[in-house]
Amino acid sequence: MILLINVVLAVTPTPDPDFDPTTVTPGVIGFVAFFFVAAATVLLCLDVVRRIRRTTYRAQIKERLEAEIAERDADSTSPSTSGDKPE
Repeated sequence: MILLINVVLAVTPTPDPDFDPTTVTPGVIGFVAFFFVAAATVLLCLDVVRRIRRTTYRAQIKERLEAEIAERDADSTSPSTSGDKPE
């Protein structure tokens, strides 16, 4: 393992004297690529939030409907509380 590290360090090229690392920029292509990635991320987040909200609303509506059905069934199966007998 140490031999491999020594080989890698020995083969490392020396820096080019004409190369200035402070002048390297991604340019217009880099900006456009980053913009598209950021826009896609925002759109995906909005879509996920919309889908989660829709699922939550559907679950709430389902619970309400089940509660209404249970209440209706309980009313129809319970005896009349008015004391009047139907004729």
